[in-house]
Amino acid sequence: MAPDDRAPRLHRVRRGTGAPLLLIMGMGGHHRTWGEPFLSLLEKDFDVVAYDQRGIGESERAQPGFGIADLAGDAVRVLDAVGWDRAHVFGVSLGGMVAQELAIRYPERVRTLTLGCTYPGRGGDLTAPGPRRYLEAGLTRDKELAVRTAFEVNVSPAYAADPANFEVFHADALSVKVPMAVVMMQYQAAVEHDATDRLARITAPTLVVTGTADEMMYPANSERIAERVPGARLELLEGLGHLFWLEEPERVAELLREHAGREGLPAGARRAPWESLTARVTRRWPRSSWRTRARRRRSTGRWRRPSCRYRTGWWRRSAATPR
Repeated sequence: MAPDDRAPRLHRVRRGTGAPLLLIMGMGGHHRTWGEPFLSLLEKDFDVVAYDQRGIGESERAQPGFGIADLAGDAVRVLDAVGWDRAHVFGVSLGGMVAQELAIRYPERVRTLTLGCTYPGRGGDLTAPGPRRYLEAGLTRDKELAVRTAFEVNVSPAYAADPANFEVFHADALSVKVPMAVVMMQYQAAVEHDATDRLARITAPTLVVTGTADEMMYPANSERIAERVPGARLELLEGLGHLFWLEEPERVAELLREHAGREGLPAGARRAPWESLTARVTRRWPRSSWRTRARRRRSTGRWRRPSCRYRTGWWRRSAATPR
């Protein structure tokens, strides 16, 4: 099934080195919505491509009537444009619906699938209060009100309480043009999306992630998706909002790194505990880092327990203890 070659040209950004990772943003968002802290973490392990949906920013104008299947075709064209046969895919909200269609219609293009704060279709729940507040504020044509409302409904109260977080969100939100007419087209496509009965066709290892304080998309939708995708793993991020990767970028980046390691495993399978342990310890304590710390300990006469989660079997010698 080939995507439509007549579809609009899409703006994209690319950074990092490593395994290919395609980021698919949600309704009203764009490549800056991922946040610099999150992208900086991902680029250490992945060759990251983030693109703007049709009609957003520098991407070509959107025409009314497109659906989620058309947006999945757009994602395939982005993969083709960067020369990737297959990639790890992370889609959020509307982008998570696109990622579902991508994995169902083009399974050969998806190495692993991560679905964030998204919706399955029939049987799901679209009654969360956030989207209505967001759309009503956008239709007022008051940019400041729209950005403030978007911030409040997309993040947790704890994150919203810090004025510095809003300043960063405000700058990113206004850095790319997002026509309200396109947002309304995206909303219509989301309402019409229905992959519920086809989720069982997904063969890629699947991780489903959502914040428990999400006011844009209730967590029950993610739970329903995880129940229907064979072997899917569900991660509920306690107290986080819709844009959970902004609130805890380190945690979400680690989830993506860990999940990418499941490529090639049977559905529902997990790596042996010692494989996961070795990978994590190696990432946090590379060989050169061990040597540096050993030299410091020899020079100070102090042996300290490493600040690592895996401490079993370690001994600590205080400065007062002779070597």
